[in-house]
Amino acid sequence: MRKLFLAFLGITILTSITFAHNTHYFMQDEHDIVSATPYGNNPAAGKYVNVGDTKIYYEVYGTGEPLLVLHGGGVGSTYEMGRFIDELSKSYMVIAPSTRGQGKSGIGTKPITYEQKAKDIMSVVNKVTKKPMIILGFSDGAFTAYKIASMYPKRVKKIVAIGAGELDPATHQFPALTLDSLAQYDKNFIEEKKALSPEPEKLADFLNRYYAFFNSVKVGKDLFSSIKCPVLLIAGELDANAPLDTVISAYKMLPNSQLAIIANAPTKRLL
Repeated sequence: MRKLFLAFLGITILTSITFAHNTHYFMQDEHDIVSATPYGNNPAAGKYVNVGDTKIYYEVYGTGEPLLVLHGGGVGSTYEMGRFIDELSKSYMVIAPSTRGQGKSGIGTKPITYEQKAKDIMSVVNKVTKKPMIILGFSDGAFTAYKIASMYPKRVKKIVAIGAGELDPATHQFPALTLDSLAQYDKNFIEEKKALSPEPEKLADFLNRYYAFFNSVKVGKDLFSSIKCPVLLIAGELDANAPLDTVISAYKMLPNSQLAIIANAPTKRLL
């Protein structure tokens, strides 16, 4: 786990890269450090797996031990994990799916649950490898990683979870965001999201259902206590989306965990 954490630190200190395409992540500006590879929209690497009611899009980079990278939800995208993929694919076989309703993956008809997310992702993983894997997940992707580790314990060696602590609807609610309101923050990203989606006419409803789901789901002791693999939790001290006390609470409930707090680190992401 130390090796993976050092890779994370290495990514944060890189200072320049050529921006040569239009793919971008939510609320990106000209000063952000970005990847030159259009992750999540790369014709040279893109593939699909059928999960019954829809198809899930994924890309694979590098060789070696399998490492699954899971992006955030809502306005998340594979591209937001680009600098991780850039670095980690030098040493690992990185599996990078776009989760249901995100990027080029379909929306389908099934309800939004972390159990369904885990099943979708494992359908992708099983197409690529049968070996146990490391998972790096951000926000919603980290919650999906927890569920995968609980449901498929023999398939997960370690988890690095960024910005994902205890969830309790009684104490923490997120804004009721819509496709139109998100476009006020980043119009270009939302237009790109519509262009990539195989079901753009369903995106507004999907986002409404996603935020309703996220504001109603409870993630606590029942899930955390079932995860036996090592987990490294990374928290931004000032992250409003994953308040520090919720990450510390998760750390205390996970049987085999370590905690890294990035001092003064805020967030501008909306899940």
